[in-house]
Formats: sequence, C-alpha cells, structure tokens
Amino acid sequence: MILMNVKMMYAALVVGTLLGGVGAFSIPANAQSVPASPVKISSDVTIERTEVDAAGVQKQVLYTPKDVAVVPGDTVLFTLLVSNNGSESAVGFRATNPMPNAVRFASASEDWADVSVDGGVTWGKLAALKVRAKDAAGTADAERSASAEDVTHVRWVFSDPIAPGSKRTVSYRGVVK
Repeated sequence: MILMNVKMMYAALVVGTLLGGVGAFSIPANAQSVPASPVKISSDVTIERTEVDAAGVQKQVLYTPKDVAVVPGDTVLFTLLVSNNGSESAVGFRATNPMPNAVRFASASEDWADVSVDGGVTWGKLAALKVRAKDAAGTADAERSASAEDVTHVRWVFSDPIAPGSKRTVSYRGVVK
C-alpha cells in the first residue's frame, strides 16, 4: 500500500495562474527526499458565469481564463483530477491546495473536504474553526468564528483507497477579490 501526501502550490498571483494556464505549481523544498508518487494530479481552472439564453433561462457557463476578462466577483472553479498510475492502491492519499491570495474561498464540492484558516496548521469544517483578530477598537486580540475570507487552504483526505488505474475528481470554488 502506498501512503501519500501531495501538496499542490499555485503561482503567487491568481491572475497569472488563471491567464497563464493550469499547472503553475512549485515543489516544497523538503520534497526531494520523498519518492516519486504514482498518483498524479492534474488541474483545471475555469471561470463560472451565469448567463441567460435566448429563451430567458439562466444557465451556468464555464470559460477558460484566456477566453474572458477575469474581474472581481467572478466565480473560479478549481478542479483536480487525481489518477493512480501505479500498480498498488494508494491509501491515505491527501491533496492540499492553498487559496490564491486574490481569491476568496466559496465552497468545496465534496462535503468531506476540510479547510484551514491558519496556513495549514489546523484543519476542519469552516463553521467549526476560529481565528484570532483585533477587537472592534483594534487594540486587543479576540477569538472569532472563521469566515470564508480566512481560508488559506483546502484539503481532501481520501478515506477509500484509490485503486490502480482509477481516477477521482475533486473541486472547489472561489470568488475573485
């Protein structure tokens, strides 16, 4: 059985990532000592917009970032395709995505996805997380419930083994700030 922990890193600026295409990831410095994983992740970034067709019916339309001007308020759909190209099942596989700075977290498509509001130290459902913030007077730290704007990372921990040759898709949405 293969134990995996894969971290995907997006480029520093979301606009650069969106306009430059998918696959702008950096590898953590400590990754050199980790054996190559047979589980591969590819990703797709699309802009989701609501449009009205000729019959007056609203529908969701997906565009590549190259095909539209990305503006504040746009919904961005980040989709990850996880493929096990190995000969053994991948057990305990994790995929972690940092939120691009220019995007506010909106939702994850899978109810089993967790988020972090502290740079990946603590994980859980958004409604259960807390953050330290200045009080109304701006003088003292106070604890408050975390909000979507506090999300720094999204993580999926696959509870079922990923069989050899199989593929899984996970996704999350954000809103351009």
